[in-house]
Amino acid sequence: MPYTWTMDMGEDGTQEAELRLWPHQSLSAKGFVTFIGIFFFMALIPFYGLLGTLLLWGLLPFMLAALWGIWYALRRNEKDRQILEVLTLSPETTQLLRHNPRGPAQDWQSNTYWVIAQMHETGGPVPYYVTLKGAGREVEIGAFLSEEERKALYLELSDRLRLMARP
Repeated sequence: MPYTWTMDMGEDGTQEAELRLWPHQSLSAKGFVTFIGIFFFMALIPFYGLLGTLLLWGLLPFMLAALWGIWYALRRNEKDRQILEVLTLSPETTQLLRHNPRGPAQDWQSNTYWVIAQMHETGGPVPYYVTLKGAGREVEIGAFLSEEERKALYLELSDRLRLMARP
């Protein structure tokens, strides 16, 4: 799963938990190079019959434009997936910090006792939408996870919040 829990002992002897969430990274750097290379060589196959003709030079820019378009789209997608959400739980405070790929980081903080994890099966941007409610605000968490991962996250998050708020 693209999230991890860590537990630490605070300076005052209380337990603290940290949850780190990130989108699934399905295309590695090696996979990117392999895909671009295979696309390039497969796109060259029809050009072998055009060697020595003027038509080759007429079609080559379009093939290179398609190669550049795929390269750009994959790189842009990779940058858009550079999201990191860090949830810190302590008996007193719950803090969610979201590092966005573009734009400033977003921060939310509330008293742990009043924080409620909610799952919205419908009505959200994705099915089984998980939110945290507290301090007069409701914030999303893990919207980029798969449906099964959001369900598991909700159960784990509810348990940790309950244990943390009532030591």
